[in-house]
Amino acid sequence: MGDKIRVALAPGDGIGPEISEACLRVFEAAEVMDSVEFVPVEMGSAVFAKGDTRGMTDEAIETIEETGLLYKGPMGTPIGGGGKSINVTLRKTFGTFANLRHFQSLPGVDTVFTRAGVPVDIYVVRENIEDTYGGIEHRLTPDVVECKRLISAPGCDQVHRFAFKTAQSLGITKVHCAHKANIMKMTDGMFLERFHHAAKDHPLIETQDVIIDALCMNLVLRPQEYRMVVLPNLQGDIVSDLAAGLVGGLGFAPSANIGDQISIFEAVHGTAPDIAGKGIANPTSLLLSGLIMLRHLGIFRRAVRIENALLATLEEHIHTGDVKDGAEPVGTMAFAEAIIERLGKSPTGFEARRVPEERSPTYTPPTRPTVNRLMRTFETCKSMVCGCDMYIDTMLPVLDLAKRLERLAEGTPFKLTMISNRGTQVWPSGSPYTEIVDYFRVRFELRDAAFLGAIGQMPTIHLLTKIAEKFEIADFQLLKMYDGERGFSLAQGQ
Repeated sequence: MGDKIRVALAPGDGIGPEISEACLRVFEAAEVMDSVEFVPVEMGSAVFAKGDTRGMTDEAIETIEETGLLYKGPMGTPIGGGGKSINVTLRKTFGTFANLRHFQSLPGVDTVFTRAGVPVDIYVVRENIEDTYGGIEHRLTPDVVECKRLISAPGCDQVHRFAFKTAQSLGITKVHCAHKANIMKMTDGMFLERFHHAAKDHPLIETQDVIIDALCMNLVLRPQEYRMVVLPNLQGDIVSDLAAGLVGGLGFAPSANIGDQISIFEAVHGTAPDIAGKGIANPTSLLLSGLIMLRHLGIFRRAVRIENALLATLEEHIHTGDVKDGAEPVGTMAFAEAIIERLGKSPTGFEARRVPEERSPTYTPPTRPTVNRLMRTFETCKSMVCGCDMYIDTMLPVLDLAKRLERLAEGTPFKLTMISNRGTQVWPSGSPYTEIVDYFRVRFELRDAAFLGAIGQMPTIHLLTKIAEKFEIADFQLLKMYDGERGFSLAQGQ
């Protein structure tokens, strides 16, 4: 065999080093180290403590970019200060656009569904880069803050292609797209539309969409009806934790963050500082994440041997203290040693994984790009300016505000067509029962449709200048038509 595959290793914080050591011990016993070399990197609390708000050193970044792989334990984010979540930073920095999690009933892990004889075996594919997790937030007025939600067609295409490709490789014949397109018609609407577009390349896979709140209810009532669900970022985060609850908790939920060049395999549970150093933490989540990593590398046989040994161990009621079944719990390393003792064995009352023939690893490290890749889906889309929305910080009554704005728009190509507050129209029609705050959206649209396509953005900037002389502008947004369709939403009640 040629050179070993190098994998950046970050043990993590709290219980991270303990469960990482346990997993590496299992890997070593299963001869994974014949093919893989783990390269320790420094990131997490120790780096934050030195004042680096990234939470990772330059050397760690370089190693991850060279190897294209990171295996990491749980990491904490400091409370206060400038440090953001290192987990989110890693996923976004390295373009790991798809978060894959597998939730399955495990032998010896008692849940409501195992007692009822209802099997749970669900893959959740979560878009990992966009949505509100962009963390783009502003305070717009004394009373109003904003979080900007960004959904892009290329981002949707990436995660949907991954979901269908993964479903095909796993033999999954039905994929659900969860969304809230009934309310967020443009953002979730695009996510859903691109799902149906990607589905055209996989005609043998059945597709269905489900509104996110209905999905959450159905997962609790009938989890066996779902095999794979693909979701936007925030919704996927919430559903992933819900699904973990179906199978015993985050301690049994593996996670992989997959990109075109770099992938991250991690435990998604917390650092559990209250039990750190006691040697009682459960390494199952991190071990299962490592098995997804081995399969990603093409090391299938050893991955299956470890998984069957894990299943056999749990089936014999050997487990850490977070599993409550009346059996005496064992410590972290004792659990790892129990798995090692069962390498080559399979569970008897639970379906074992089929052990494939030995094959050489298939992974190739990435070639570092020289520039950021610019993605584009709609190459020939034609856009035309048709107006603008301005967001005004004011305490004026609505009718007074409208009269002043109408006067200011005189002599311009635009007329005031709508005022809304917190998304609900309050002018030219509305209800006096609609409670309002100090943040108004005022919409100006072309007086004459003949100007559509004949003017650009500068007339809206001139109008903005006139309005800004009289009012405090909190935000500004162009209104455009895209290929003849409105590129902006109506207000509620409009």
